[in-house]
Amino acid sequence: MTTLKIQLQFGGGAELLFDKIKKREVELPSLKKYFPESQKEKWTIKELLVWMKDNLLMERPELFVQGDSVRPGILVLINDADWELYGELSYEVQENDVIMFISTLHGG
Repeated sequence: MTTLKIQLQFGGGAELLFDKIKKREVELPSLKKYFPESQKEKWTIKELLVWMKDNLLMERPELFVQGDSVRPGILVLINDADWELYGELSYEVQENDVIMFISTLHGG
């Protein structure tokens, strides 16, 4: 497979970090092309977060990522189910997945 098409959605204010776009279709390049050192064949959420930070995140990455994962307070849904049910960072992204990031943090 050369590319992987998925949909990313943002809500609860997370979209503000991604150029105020709430929904976008993305085409991920082959994993080996983006991560030549990778021994894996398939994209996982962990690699997706790195790709998103490099290619989509417009400002204040500290509000979205922390270490290798999303920051606490950001709910991640894969096809409308909590990512904890799928193994979180180790989930292998599938063609046409809908991955949603919802911020539960609200300023005062």
